[in-house]
Amino acid sequence: MRKRFARREDLGLTEAEFRILERLDSPERIQAFLDAIPANFEPDGDTVLSVREVLRRRRAHCIEGAMVAACALWIQGEPPLLADLEAVQDYDHVVALFRRNGCWGAISKTNHVLLRYRDPVYRTLRELAMSYFHEYANRRGQKTLRTYSRAFDLRTVDPKRWVTSPKDCFEVAERLDELRHFPLISKRQERGLRTRDRMERRAQQLREHPPPAGVRRRWAERLEQARSRRARARR
Repeated sequence: MRKRFARREDLGLTEAEFRILERLDSPERIQAFLDAIPANFEPDGDTVLSVREVLRRRRAHCIEGAMVAACALWIQGEPPLLADLEAVQDYDHVVALFRRNGCWGAISKTNHVLLRYRDPVYRTLRELAMSYFHEYANRRGQKTLRTYSRAFDLRTVDPKRWVTSPKDCFEVAERLDELRHFPLISKRQERGLRTRDRMERRAQQLREHPPPAGVRRRWAERLEQARSRRARARR
């Protein structure tokens, strides 16, 4: 269903749900809406919430926010496009894509300072992906971004499977994983990467929405387990 404009009937949304998204009539407004939604820390396990579930639960992480953004763009007559940024020893990141005057921009749901909105000034998807490279790092300060995907058009997926599904939309995540990905750096360049300095690591710790206490405990437990494994490996 590659319609240019997505009607409420096409998406299967209620009038109230559709009105929320219809009001988001620019990338800037979509980004502001996503920023205001608390982060989804997945307290009960991995999720890929549909657009409806994000609106209902008022929480989202990157792919969930990207699908909301793509749906809002589609309502305004823009293609609902996603791109996958693939990392090593780190989490991947998914953004919604849009174009202005032939250049790419990105709408991004993140709880951190660095992997956020990108203005539409990038001539290619590679340029856009490279704009995330320096900031994309794990807790050890290692720069981890390695590949980016081609644009994925959500019109190739039934809206029942990503807009209104009551179940997690893991199919979308799998489809993104299966896309052709393109390398950003060579192995030789990878060997020469500098880890982030202390100031950069401090900036990386800033969060827009604080994690719940239970999530913080789980993170601390995982960190302690990782330290224990490293200590045993050194013996």
